[in-house]
Amino acid sequence: MSATASLEYSRPKPLSVMGELRVPFEMLAFSPRTRHLINSPKGDGRPVMLMPGYMAGEFSMQPLATYLKILGYSVHQWGLGVNRGDVEADIGRVGERVADLHSEIGEKVTVIGWSLGGVIAREVTRMYADSVREVITMGTPIVGGPKYTSVGGFYARMHDIDLDEFEVEVHVRNAEGLEQPATSIYSRSDGIVDWKASVDPYNEHTRHVEVESSHFGLGINPKVWRVIADTLAGDARA
Repeated sequence: MSATASLEYSRPKPLSVMGELRVPFEMLAFSPRTRHLINSPKGDGRPVMLMPGYMAGEFSMQPLATYLKILGYSVHQWGLGVNRGDVEADIGRVGERVADLHSEIGEKVTVIGWSLGGVIAREVTRMYADSVREVITMGTPIVGGPKYTSVGGFYARMHDIDLDEFEVEVHVRNAEGLEQPATSIYSRSDGIVDWKASVDPYNEHTRHVEVESSHFGLGINPKVWRVIADTLAGDARA
């Protein structure tokens, strides 16, 4: 983890968590950016699978799904409903679905995950490497798992884990590295996940893109959508 050895990780401060209340105002700012989004590069029909964050359902990914479909991508929800944090089981279920989609369509799948959905997306990318083209994450705690999130304590109680021990497990898994292109989108004003934990110290080829957004606003942020569109089109200038 030498690439970011100087970073000090911590849970978001209470004031940062309160900042998540600005989501309605972020939604109001969406309309002026419509032309910017319409001019995004068009898709080529490749398969894309979306994975929601912790305690969020597929409906949370629907706005992004609709946008990517308009651009011309073949968009698929993960098919598991609400993400209840059953990570190990979800990795297997989603991984098999990605492999089946790859086999059916004949093209590798791009996986996109929001928050914990990004953790699952990265593990699917690692474990089902032959079926994944690239991975894009939004506000995902790459370092430490839930430890450096504002919901870490709740998650630990719900799933009966020790956050320090789990951090070590996450580190071991991440140390295996990713072969595919990876993009991590993050915000320094994220009130749920420490932004520094979204910086990938394990894969030098990971592209990091900073945006201004709340954590809960990442999925409907026009800048994030444009970054994703440009990334899918192979435009690293996003």
